Amino acid sequence: MAAPAAAPPQKTMKDWQTTTASWWCPGCGDFGVLAALQRALAQLGYENHEVTIVSGIGCSGKLSGYIKSYSYHSLHGRALPPAQAMKLVNRDQKVIVVGGDGDGFGIGAGHFIHAVRRNVDLTYIVMDNAIYGLTKGQASPTTPTGMVTSTTPDGPIEVPVNPLALYLASGGTYLAQGYSGDQKMLVNLFEGAIEHEGFALVNTFSPCVTFNKLLTYQWYRDHLVTIDGQKVPHDPTNKQAAMARVLDGQTYQGLIYQEKGRKPADKAIKAVANAPSPLVKLDLGAPNYAPILENYR
Repeated sequence: MAAPAAAPPQKTMKDWQTTTASWWCPGCGDFGVLAALQRALAQLGYENHEVTIVSGIGCSGKLSGYIKSYSYHSLHGRALPPAQAMKLVNRDQKVIVVGGDGDGFGIGAGHFIHAVRRNVDLTYIVMDNAIYGLTKGQASPTTPTGMVTSTTPDGPIEVPVNPLALYLASGGTYLAQGYSGDQKMLVNLFEGAIEHEGFALVNTFSPCVTFNKLLTYQWYRDHLVTIDGQKVPHDPTNKQAAMARVLDGQTYQGLIYQEKGRKPADKAIKAVANAPSPLVKLDLGAPNYAPILENYR
C-alpha cells in the first residue's frame, strides 16, 4: 500500500523574498510594509505564480521588485488602470497594488475614485508618509497644514486629503488603516484585504525618516488609536459609524469598514463573469471587420 502523499511544506516569508537589494533609507517604514505583505502572503498559502504586484512611482514603487511573484512597475499615478485590466482578463489572479500617498491621492486620485466605484477585486496598499520622499521632500496631498517642507517654507495652505473619507464616499467595500511599526496588526489587515472580494484599501502609515520630521515613529506611538472592538468599540459593518470615525480627528489603525455581498467587477460584468475561463486563456480569434467596413464602401 502506497504511503499517503506528504502535505506541501507551509510557506514562509522567505518564499516571497527576492535577491534584489533594497535602496530604501535605513529605518524607512516601507521595510515594515514589505515584511508584513510577505508574511500575509505566506500565511494565506498562495503560490508565487498566483500573485501579481503592481506598483507606481516613488519610494513605495520599488516594493514590486522585492516580492517573488509576477510584478509590473507602472507610471506615476497610473498603477490602478493596468491592475484593473489584469484582474478583469485573469480573474483567477490575486492582484495587489502598492503605491504612495502622492502616487495614489495626487496624480492618481481620479483613477483611485473610479476603481473604488467599480469595486474591482484588488488590494490597494498605500504607503502614506505624508511627503514626496523620492524627489527630496516636497509637500504631498496628505502633508498636514503648516508642516514645513522643501516646497512649503511656511507650510501648505491646502487642507490635507482624507483618503479614508474619500474612499468611503466613493463606495468602497473594505477600508483599513495600518502602521508599519505594528507588524501583527498590519499582517492581519493585509490578510483581510487580500481575502476580501472587492476593492480593498489599506492606508498604511510608513514614516519617512529622511524628510518627514513631524510624523515619526514616536509620533505614531503616541497618537495612534487602535480599533480592536474592546477599548475602542466599533462596528465595521456600519458605514455611517465608519464615516464618523474617519472624520473625528483621531488617527486610527484597524478595520474601519467592510461590506460583504456586493459583486466585484469581474462578477458584475457579464462578459467576464459568464466566460468559461479567464479571458486571458480564451482563444478569442481575430475580429471580423468585414461587416463594419461594408458600411463605408
